Amino acid sequence: MNGHDHHRGDGHARHDEHGGHGSHSGHDKHAGHSPAMFRDKFYLSLILTLPVVYWSDHIQELLGYSAPVFPGSAWIPAILGTVVFLYGGLVFLKGAWHELTARLPGMMTLISLAISVAFIFSWVVDAGLIVAESLWWELATLVTIMLLGHWIEMRSISQAEGALNELAKLLPDTATRITDSGEERVSVSDLADGDIVLVRPGESLPADGVVRKGESSINESMITGESRPVKRGEGDEVIAGTINGSGSLRVEVTGTGEQTKLSGIMRLVAEAQQSKSRAQHLADRAAGLLTAVALVSGVVTLIAWQFAGAPIDFSIIRVVTVLVIACPHALGLAVPLVVAISTTLGARNGLLVRDRRGLEEARNLHTVVFDKTGTLTLGEFRVVDLVTAAGTSEDHAQRVAAAVEAESEHPIARGIVKTAAERGLAPAQAAGGERRATHRDTDGSGHHPAAEDFRSLPGKGVAATVEGVEYHIGGPALLSLENVEVPETLREAAVTAAGRGQAAIYLVKDGEALAVFAVADAIREESREAIRALHERGIKVAMLTGDAKAVAEAVATELSIDTVFAEVLPEDKAAKVKQLQEGGHKVAMVGDGVNDAPALATADIGIAIGAGTDVAVEAGHIVLVRSDPRDIPRIVSLSRATYRKMVQNLWWAAGYNIVAIPLAAGALAAWGILLTPAVGAVLMSASTVIVAINAQLLKRATL
Repeated sequence: MNGHDHHRGDGHARHDEHGGHGSHSGHDKHAGHSPAMFRDKFYLSLILTLPVVYWSDHIQELLGYSAPVFPGSAWIPAILGTVVFLYGGLVFLKGAWHELTARLPGMMTLISLAISVAFIFSWVVDAGLIVAESLWWELATLVTIMLLGHWIEMRSISQAEGALNELAKLLPDTATRITDSGEERVSVSDLADGDIVLVRPGESLPADGVVRKGESSINESMITGESRPVKRGEGDEVIAGTINGSGSLRVEVTGTGEQTKLSGIMRLVAEAQQSKSRAQHLADRAAGLLTAVALVSGVVTLIAWQFAGAPIDFSIIRVVTVLVIACPHALGLAVPLVVAISTTLGARNGLLVRDRRGLEEARNLHTVVFDKTGTLTLGEFRVVDLVTAAGTSEDHAQRVAAAVEAESEHPIARGIVKTAAERGLAPAQAAGGERRATHRDTDGSGHHPAAEDFRSLPGKGVAATVEGVEYHIGGPALLSLENVEVPETLREAAVTAAGRGQAAIYLVKDGEALAVFAVADAIREESREAIRALHERGIKVAMLTGDAKAVAEAVATELSIDTVFAEVLPEDKAAKVKQLQEGGHKVAMVGDGVNDAPALATADIGIAIGAGTDVAVEAGHIVLVRSDPRDIPRIVSLSRATYRKMVQNLWWAAGYNIVAIPLAAGALAAWGILLTPAVGAVLMSASTVIVAINAQLLKRATL
């Protein structure tokens, strides 16, 4: 971004203000948490859990070994199990408290119920109040596995700070303010409405304002989505964060801080991501249901056995077995494991999953909304059509135009040169400044033309001598100012280009037009295939752009796009997405610029083009690493495969309780079939293994 990565200043302060909106919006249960916290707790709990398991009587009996005996060794499981409960389990206990106070019991509540019952029961057993086996190893492993699951889960949660931080980088730290005594360098935060600031070539504008002196082309693509640099002169409005071209401007400040358009975009990103903070994960809903089932089953078990006249210790053991069976070892890993594997699978196929909610929504998409510039198009000018007069070949016109424009830095000129280069017709720069041929052109001349005496024609275009002949290149102004004779075929081609919102550039020799170049933002070839593939899947395609309607309609017609939103202001892009959503559509937004960030965050699934701006990548749920729109249909395949595995794992993790909970409660006690808490823990662990294996099978999915 023209060297603005180091900028912070006022924008950074704004980032801090808004950071709280989206910091943990992915999951309320993780408010105040971080992947690093879960990672550290997992590793320490794992270290403490190993001796608990090793000195457990049940594990020794099960595996047929004897742990070393020394004074106090019998208390190792109890002491270390208590440490694991207090250190590793505290985060779940706090989470359960928040869930219960919000009246939304879920995973945290179920985990806390399980570890609390195991903790209290084990101390009651060790105190000799009940004759049974303590559950220290079950408690320690449950806490450790849950920490692992939540660590994996947290790493997949998208954070809003990244997007807001990238937005903040667009603003410079300082600005040059003009005063009666001269120029002074001040902090952007010190600017006030009415101040006059000097914006030199290549600098970004520090505030919204109105040009009072000077003229320049402003690159506004990162804010407005307009693909072409926009000319701005006296009386024109300019936007904070946009980049000045080659001219020097004096700008009167009209908006700073929270009043700038850039700040408004930042607020939209934060609000859109915050609006999803109440979305409940599939596993959380399952955990909430399982919590209710476990509690009801426990109460029914206790009451039933007491009515049957069973001893209180027998009834308590039955209740504990029920609650242990319902412990979510497998449930805690069912979704995070699938998410981890699906994100890896996606990355191998060029799909970087940043937010799993977006991936889950992709399977139900109705409409995909594309940004135009840099997404469906290259974001760079190219010659999209070329018509020549009789006696002039297209290759000759192309190579001569490239030679003349080679010295120009104008975006359209660079587009003509790049088009020639891509067709193998561009002149090569030789040592000493001469241009020499390195390839044969299709005219058969064997030489690329060498341009001499390049000069600008103010208000008309440029001129240069190529192979001893003087050529002029320019737009309609060149024709009228030089009374150029234009063949009818060229005039018709120029009118057609203008109707499509394309620039018509003429190649002129001796007062006669030889060719007209239609120059525009070139469409990606991959876009055609991507839109065709989406249509084949029954998914509609819309285009959202800040470009003029004529430009947008021309692109839409060529690509068979269903719906077009043109001339859309940055603050309205998210509203267009909401408009589609209100019509009952599941919407994906595909974009690459800062102006796309709110829409990316608002959409059910935001897909960022990897070659786009960092902020678009940060705001997107999924990033196309290869910047290839053909990868979008593959997202749907990955989403469907991932969802199938999630549902399968949730059934394996929780569904076995349909059989296991009645057994744990003693439904078959009359036939001598009773499950102990330890056996219940083994069954629970078996479901964890099944879930892990089933998740691995996702790697075989074909996208």
